Amino acid sequence: MTTIQDIADKLGISKGTVSKALNGAPDISETLQKQILETAVELGYTKLRRYKNSAKRICILIQKDFIQYTEPHHFAYDIVIGFRQLAEPAGFEVEIVPVNAEPQRETSYEVFMLRNNFVCAFALGFSLNDPWMKDFQTSRTPVVLYDNQIRGNPSTAYVGVDNDEGMDLAIAHLKELGHKGIGYLSSALESHIMQIRYNAFFQALKRHGLEDDPVLAGCSFFLSECMDRHLPRLLDMGVTAVVCGQDTIASAALVQCQQLGYKIPQDLSIVGFDDLPICPYTSPPLTTIRQDRINIGKCGYYAAMSLMNGVFLGTVLLHAQLIVRNSSGSPVRK
Repeated sequence: MTTIQDIADKLGISKGTVSKALNGAPDISETLQKQILETAVELGYTKLRRYKNSAKRICILIQKDFIQYTEPHHFAYDIVIGFRQLAEPAGFEVEIVPVNAEPQRETSYEVFMLRNNFVCAFALGFSLNDPWMKDFQTSRTPVVLYDNQIRGNPSTAYVGVDNDEGMDLAIAHLKELGHKGIGYLSSALESHIMQIRYNAFFQALKRHGLEDDPVLAGCSFFLSECMDRHLPRLLDMGVTAVVCGQDTIASAALVQCQQLGYKIPQDLSIVGFDDLPICPYTSPPLTTIRQDRINIGKCGYYAAMSLMNGVFLGTVLLHAQLIVRNSSGSPVRK
């Protein structure tokens, strides 16, 4: 395992200078610190081996462009709470670090972790195009990803809900109600989880013997396009139910259908995914697939501890749960 002395020898400087740079001492120039950190990463140095005797700092990295976390009604709020409920009593200092693509381009993941004395990260809301997603493929500093998966690197783990199970529950529920034509609305398939849910939807249709033509799906970057283009198209095709990849899309579909003169659930059943806090208060209340976000956060901590202790688990998935409310019912139009 790489030591501080190895880094010093590589750069031809003293061990003390390297130690100061790794700990952010103010008397080390920014240029030299950058050189030392980059060399440390190149040689595979990590502070992980010292975490039991150090400040034990963990960060929750939140891609602030894609996920909200600061208020109780925000999606990631409970995930953060769940992680902290286990990490802080165990003696870890947890720092929440909001980022977007710009700082990721400026500093590599492992340099960032070394510079800030973090021993592990829990990453929320990252898209497939985020620069650090590429860094995660080879990083030695552990990272647990929510709803993202890195294959081939034992320093990474993936936690989330079983989306295949969730979609199967949704389709089974609608089929039992008598629905035969079921459509799907989703945001663009540029994230790992949206791709997983899209595929899970069609696999569930096939398992239940229902039509699984790709034209039954409408996906877009823009919520307005889903509502103004894809939803009317699905209605014109005669679908009697729509499953949505996110509750935000399902909530918008409820409103749009009502504005178009459709009654929910008599004319169209709508099922969401996530069970956001708003779901019981939509009109009508939204049937959805629940993610237990507190326990997802706790699983994030368990996975982090496993990685830090050399137990290289890959995927931890919680069971999904169907929450039936008033937005789903037996179809009136066949």
